Amino acid sequence: MKGIGISTLAALLLAAFAQTAVAEVKVGFVNSDRVMKEAPPAKRAQQKLEKEFEKRDQDLQRIAKQLQGMQEALEKNGMTMAEGERRNKEREFNELNRDFQRKQREFREDLNQRRNEELASVLDRANKTIKQIAEAEKYDIIFQEAVYASPRIDITDKVIKALTEAK
Repeated sequence: MKGIGISTLAALLLAAFAQTAVAEVKVGFVNSDRVMKEAPPAKRAQQKLEKEFEKRDQDLQRIAKQLQGMQEALEKNGMTMAEGERRNKEREFNELNRDFQRKQREFREDLNQRRNEELASVLDRANKTIKQIAEAEKYDIIFQEAVYASPRIDITDKVIKALTEAK
């Protein structure tokens, strides 16, 4: 009987201590996706990428239209063309199509690489800003990934505002 009373008392003391410790912990949450979409540095990085890749994108669109026109002409006139002419047109179409696919693949690879570089820079700035906020406001931990976070602990707006003001 005495053993049960002491273990119950110990459990109650442990529970009280745990509640006190949790009450003193300051937790925050940052929605990284929102920061990467709404923060001015992220928007500037996106605009920079669009401008950098605009000419290549337009070139790809031009080639795609050219391919579409060639394909339509082959479908429309292929039956009436001489065998040699049709083969030449098909060969020309296939060569342009291979060139288009190669350019398209290179474009995607280059764009992804540059996007990763730009976003890494933005993410680095965001993380520094989050750390500054955490230190200034004495947060014990700030999560960037969560299944659910209460709006009460969400500091995403503070981070976006700080990044806006930092320019």
